[in-house]
This record gives sequence, C-alpha cells and structure tokens, in this order.
Amino acid sequence: MSFIETTEQQALRKAVAAMAANYGQDYYLEKARADQHTDELWSEAGKLGFIGVNLPEEYGGGGAGMYELSLVMEEMSSAGCPLLLMVVSPAINGTIIAKFGTEDQKKRWLPGIADGSITMAFAITEPDAGSNSHRITTTARRDGSDWILSGQKVYISGVDQAQAVLVVGRAYKDGVAKSESLRPALFIVPTDTPGLSWTKIEMELVSPENQFQVFLDEVRLPSDALVGSEDAAIAQLFAGLNPERIMGAASAVGMGRFAIDKAVDYVKTRQVWKTPIGAHQGLSHPLAQNHIEIELARLMMQKAATLYDNGDDVGAAEAANMAKYAAGEASVRAVDQAVQSMGGNGLTKEYGIAAAVTASKLARIAPVSREMILNFVAQTSLGLPRSY
Repeated sequence: MSFIETTEQQALRKAVAAMAANYGQDYYLEKARADQHTDELWSEAGKLGFIGVNLPEEYGGGGAGMYELSLVMEEMSSAGCPLLLMVVSPAINGTIIAKFGTEDQKKRWLPGIADGSITMAFAITEPDAGSNSHRITTTARRDGSDWILSGQKVYISGVDQAQAVLVVGRAYKDGVAKSESLRPALFIVPTDTPGLSWTKIEMELVSPENQFQVFLDEVRLPSDALVGSEDAAIAQLFAGLNPERIMGAASAVGMGRFAIDKAVDYVKTRQVWKTPIGAHQGLSHPLAQNHIEIELARLMMQKAATLYDNGDDVGAAEAANMAKYAAGEASVRAVDQAVQSMGGNGLTKEYGIAAAVTASKLARIAPVSREMILNFVAQTSLGLPRSY
C-alpha cells in the first residue's frame, strides 16, 4: 500500500470531483425533496466509466478495483451527492456476479451495471432477522428445474429504480423443510417478475433513493437465476459485504469532508466581534479534530480497499469493518460540529448542512451497525468470547 496515489488514481479523483461539482448538493436535495431520482448524475457517471470502474474490462468495466470505486464514492459524497446505489449496484452485486456468476450472467448484467443503464438492488435484510443473516426466512425450493422464492425483505434501497434485485434466500436441502436444513443462496430476480412487489417506507432521511419493503409471493425463477453454488453462498455473500462496508466508509468520509468544508468556509468569514469566529479555539480546535478523525478513517478505508484488491479476504474483513466504524463516528461528529459552528444558520436550508444531520446517522446504522462491528472486532481481532 502506497500513501501516494498513482497518476491514474489522482486523475480519476480529479475527474469525479469535477463532474460531481456540476451537480452538487443543491441538485441532490432538490431531487430528493421532489421525490425524483438523480437520473442525470447517474447517467453521466455511467457514461464516463465511474460506476463500473471496479468491474472487469471484458464486461464493460474499468478493470480497476475497490480502491478506485471507493474513491469515486468519496468524491461524489464530498460534493454533496452521496449516491447510495453506488454501494449496492456495482460494489455488492457487480462484485458478486463478476466473481461467481456464470458466463451468461456476466454478459447479461455486468455491461449494464458498469455503464449505469442497469441498476440492481440487493435484498438481504428481513423484518425479524435484522443483522442476523443466519435467521433469514425467505426460502427457495425446487419445482422441476425452476426455483420458487417466498418471503419478505425490508429496507431495500432503490427497488423502484432497479431492473433486477439480487435476493438472498435460503434453499431447501434434498426437499427437507426443517429450518436447520436451510442454506443461503443468491438469486437474480428481474423486477418485472410476477409475484415480486414492494411498498415504500416513509423515511425522514432526505435522499433521492427510497427504501422499500419487498414481498416475494411464490416467485418463479428459471434455474439460471441462481448465482454461483447453492452450497457456497456464505463465501459468495461476504465477497459482496466487505465492499459494501468499504463503500459505506467512503460515503461517510466524503460526507465528513463536505461538512468540514461547509463549516470552514463559514467560520472564515463570519465576524461577530473583531475577528472571524474561526480564529477562536472553541471553533478551530473541534474542526481541526474533525479533520484529523476523517483523515484517519480515510486511511483505514484505503487500507481495506487495498487488502481487498490484493485478495486478502481476512485482512480486508477486519479493515473494512474498522473503516466503516471509524468513518461513521467521524462523519457524525463532523456534521454535528459543522451545525454548531454555524449556529442557527446551520439549521437553515440556505446553508445546506442541516439535511446531513439525519443522513450522517445512517453511517452508524447501515449497512451494519456500530454495535455489530464492535462485536466483530471483539470476537475476531481480540479473541474475546462471542456475546450473541
């Protein structure tokens, strides 16, 4: 791992930042409040090769890795445009299909995911399972050569924008219906498949990407909807979840940068007595601390992405969880301090930071909560007894 980005990475960062600046937070929030999607931004990012930068070149991607995709996410977030579907479509689904999909699945789905013309949602979370993927009850049973899926999912992002959903279900073993015989399996479900439906979950989060409860009512799929092996889905699943954590960290790092920039610009010019308020240590020190914490989180994110790209799955898992934790904590504090630095102005639409208060909390909760990360680190890094 180098602390100096390559010429190509620097050029990518600059190009993404320039593109995102043409849209910015005003565009993002305007779309969100009008209940519209950021189609223009998504389309341009796809055409420029940013969305699929991590996917194989032979399927229309950029042939790079998670480092480059997390770089794209960070720069878009720092410009006030943190597109959640960047985490889902290319990072989770694109990675899983590229690694474990059949040749036909790769040819059918990856080029569209790479250029943004296809968006794929990801459905794992269930109302009663929460973070415990071992308790999911969405089941898949054989009917001849077909699969039949039944179950429910919750907090599924962007289903209304997607052409397909990668659904995590549990397959019956040898026709036995006992719960202990169920195994995780991954299925590509086109969103126009009969039996698949969804309802919107009303959120206080100001985002152009909505959340849904998804229902699978005897959804019939052909045999080639199964991604990879029905016996190896745990490994396949975590091949997508580590990138999810890295991208979550990238989004939070970008949001922290965005908040600090907003606050610094304000306190440099805001004058109440004889000097700008940014000269007072009561404001300058907390903002300096925020900057340090965001930079430290970014380093762990870059380490995680580097380990993942180098094939170190064990090291990447630890680093990805740590990066997600550190970035979530740092971004929440940065946003809070930005609002505090601006006083009443920090709560107005005009200054553009208040909407980030709720959004920053997401980094502590999803895609995995800070508490579950601490459980993971306690158990795997420190060797402490499992508490759950």
